[in-house]
Amino acid sequence: MCHVRRLAYNQRVGEISVSTFRVAYSSILLVLLVLFAGLTVTVSGQNGRPVVDVLRVDGTVNPSLVRYINRGISKAENDGAVACLIELDTPGGLLSSTEDIVRRISEASVPVIVYVPEGSWAASAGAFITLAADVAAMAPGSVIGASTPISSGSEELSDDERAKAVNLASHWIKGIAEDHGRNEAAAMAAVTEAASFSSSEASGAADLSSFNRDLLRVERLNPPLIDDAGARDIEELLVRLQAGIVLANGETFSVPPEARLRYVGMTAMERFLLQISDPTIAYILLSIGMLGILIELLHPGVVLPGVLGGVCLLLGVYSLGVLEANYAGLLLMLLAFALFVAEAFTPTFGALFAGGMVSLVAGSLLLFSGTPFEVNPWVMGVVIGAIALIFILVVMVIIRSQRRPVNTGREGLIGQTAVVRAPLDPKGTVFVEGEIWNALMESGRANPGEEVVVTAVEGLRLKVVKKSN
Repeated sequence: MCHVRRLAYNQRVGEISVSTFRVAYSSILLVLLVLFAGLTVTVSGQNGRPVVDVLRVDGTVNPSLVRYINRGISKAENDGAVACLIELDTPGGLLSSTEDIVRRISEASVPVIVYVPEGSWAASAGAFITLAADVAAMAPGSVIGASTPISSGSEELSDDERAKAVNLASHWIKGIAEDHGRNEAAAMAAVTEAASFSSSEASGAADLSSFNRDLLRVERLNPPLIDDAGARDIEELLVRLQAGIVLANGETFSVPPEARLRYVGMTAMERFLLQISDPTIAYILLSIGMLGILIELLHPGVVLPGVLGGVCLLLGVYSLGVLEANYAGLLLMLLAFALFVAEAFTPTFGALFAGGMVSLVAGSLLLFSGTPFEVNPWVMGVVIGAIALIFILVVMVIIRSQRRPVNTGREGLIGQTAVVRAPLDPKGTVFVEGEIWNALMESGRANPGEEVVVTAVEGLRLKVVKKSN
């Protein structure tokens, strides 16, 4: 009977334990579901807030920036952003890259805002990009304009070609201004007269003072070049845009008050390609590359200069291609290093070296001739001087090593002091450099223990003379 009661008790305890476990499990699951639901609501609430994507463009306009801007606008389109804002500061850049950016802005399915921060430029190519935006804004202290074409590709422009380029660019920027309801005359003046405008002048809030007023026949720009010139930062600009602005297509655009900024930075590869696309960096990479290969050719087996030089040379050539450099300058620099190599192996007493220096200086000056870019003159001078100095030092080391007497192998025995082991009369043996050699005395006799000097090596026998005291 006790046994039956014990079984019933254990069964009841087991049922209670299972029930307790189920209750605890259900409670924990319920808590997790509540937390997950709260988190989901919070995240969805954040994701539901309107977003303005911000791209930061600082530097020359080149294909690296084209890829970045294209990716940023595409992200804004795919994510349903309210707008894509480009914070612009550029001294100019390539016409081909400018065309790509303007085309991408015009094809964007989201409004594109271009904002020039305080103290920044929208010069040359930057003016085209700014005027092509749906909303063009400048901070106080910023400048726009000076858009006269400098070149077409990597060649210098003749007078006729320059006139054609200026005429084409001026009508292109006029078309951009016309499409967006901006001042066409002022836009054309930025190209034909290299006119520049402060933010207050571009917005029509101040009298013109940057160029000949007779060109526009007015004291103030009406209509203005830009839409806003009062915001000192992006946040203030978005507040000002909450009131709404009429776009060129007649639609009203406004930024919701709850909109948040989402900065879209460059990827590591985009930043790297942008950095090496700087003309000064490209020139330094090219020079280091050629110098490294030069050292490897003059002193084979060092390896590191050759490997480093090859990498830098390839990166430099890539950068020159991106910047549409003048290939005549590149060929002159290559000729300079070829002359340096020839000088090291040909006794011309510096004639080839002098020709190489002339070629190097000419190539450096012509490398970015006919392009909107230039190398810092101080950097150019330092690089040319360093190349000349390093070449001279390397050649001096090579000459010194060639003149140094051989101290290894059989030839290295000549001039060494040997100790006589077997009498030299005139034949015998000597001990030199840890080895016993057969020796022939050129004159006289030498006894064991005396010192002689090796004068020649003939097969397996040394020729010696008695060492003078």
